[in-house]
Amino acid sequence: MSAPLTIGRMLTAHARLKPHRIGARDLERALTFKEWNDRANKLANALLGLGLRKGDRVAVLAYNCVEWAEIYGAAAKSGIVAVPINFRLVGPEIRYIVEDADASALIVQDVLAHEIEAIRDGLSIPAGNFVHFGQAAAPAGYRGYEDLIAAASDAEPSDQPGPDDAWTLMYTSGTTGNPKGAIRGHRGMSMLALMTEVELGIHGRDDALLVMPMCHANSLNFFSAFVYVGATITIFSRKSFDPELCLRIFGEMGATFTSLVPTHYGMMLEVPTSQRERFRFDRVDKLMISSAPARAETKRAVMEMFPNSGLFELYGSTEAGWVTMLHPHEQFDKLGTVGREVVGSAPILLLDDDGNEVPDGQPGELFSCGPYSFDGYWRQPEKTREAFRGDYCTVGDVALRDEDGYIRLIDRKKNIIITGGENVYPTEIEAVLAGHPSLRDVAVIGLPDLKWGERVHAVVVPRDGATIDPGALIDWCKPHLAGYKRPRSVMIAAADDLPRTATGKVQHRLLRQRIIDKGEGG
Repeated sequence: MSAPLTIGRMLTAHARLKPHRIGARDLERALTFKEWNDRANKLANALLGLGLRKGDRVAVLAYNCVEWAEIYGAAAKSGIVAVPINFRLVGPEIRYIVEDADASALIVQDVLAHEIEAIRDGLSIPAGNFVHFGQAAAPAGYRGYEDLIAAASDAEPSDQPGPDDAWTLMYTSGTTGNPKGAIRGHRGMSMLALMTEVELGIHGRDDALLVMPMCHANSLNFFSAFVYVGATITIFSRKSFDPELCLRIFGEMGATFTSLVPTHYGMMLEVPTSQRERFRFDRVDKLMISSAPARAETKRAVMEMFPNSGLFELYGSTEAGWVTMLHPHEQFDKLGTVGREVVGSAPILLLDDDGNEVPDGQPGELFSCGPYSFDGYWRQPEKTREAFRGDYCTVGDVALRDEDGYIRLIDRKKNIIITGGENVYPTEIEAVLAGHPSLRDVAVIGLPDLKWGERVHAVVVPRDGATIDPGALIDWCKPHLAGYKRPRSVMIAAADDLPRTATGKVQHRLLRQRIIDKGEGG
């Protein structure tokens, strides 16, 4: 009988074939494939020993660290479903996810234990199933993570999951209402790993630096792909992004790949040349940029800093996995697009509100169909039905396709501004404003307006030392935007004033609500 292909079984295979090679590490400690496999087995058996069974959920709250590799591995070997929680959330938000997932256990890092302590009394998790790890000793009422591992067997769990079983339950950002749990199964993750290998040409000699949060789909998806090929995975175990440290890791630890948002690349480019020149980046051969539009000058500067690397651009989602890819040779020929369908996917559909396909050049809601789409929203059949049209799924993004089949993202359907009866897409305006030499960042939202219904409002972050004249900035848009698209008001803000998701995306609806609640925005 053939064994289903899962991350757990691939980890077992690499532990046998290359036991002494570094498999997973953070900036504090490293595990060979054999050590990683043994610890994943022990953790799997320890969780089963707490009474969990295949299909039960274990919630995880932690910053980036090598324990994520052990936890995801243990879940893949036991059939227990990992529920990663965004470490930026606070008590009530954490409580909602833990309770909605009906978690049977919770693993928390010591530096985040205070968030759990504030809500622990109201959680339905059994008293003995709170697990604690880190430098600090486990507080009363918690089991020590290392104690559990030390006492457990390193034998492979006997009842491992099949391809149709769930592996993760990952909650969406929840910018409107409560977040939804997206179910990802082993079959889909196996196919996504395969497609990533084909698109990027990754192999077992790679060393993937995972900077994005391990609680997020971006890092989880790349984690899976590099585990499959038996590459080394380096987890950026810092609470916040340190651009100089990231450059040093490339230069000294031999990383060959990373996936970052444009803001991260911009921060690395701001590191003084004298400091950058201390490091060699010869091994870096694949870079990914995603989650937000990148300027042409940013892309050129990144390619100059990493001369041996190809720069890829990606569009995807927690639910759909990878949707499109823009390859290195296409970066400037198709600037502003996110490429075409990832290999193995069906042609993208762009549909109007009546479900009809729109012609090229016209905006429509994007539906994708790949062999690795999510299995549905946890306990939300109505939301699941809304997300699918047959085998095609959507997260509400609006896009258009050019005559060569390249996809240009316009905006999220929920972010559309309707002003004077016209639909305005904030991303289009943000792309224009991003070209202003005095702006570091920008977000465009719609604010209530008695005359127009909504008015276009720009929140801008100046570059250091720059002075912004709101009226002059609006005038600067005139050659680039139709009158109804140009901002009618401008707010100058600090970078920290823009609320973001874990991957750096601006949360437009949250920003809008904050401005309305404070009575700002003119």
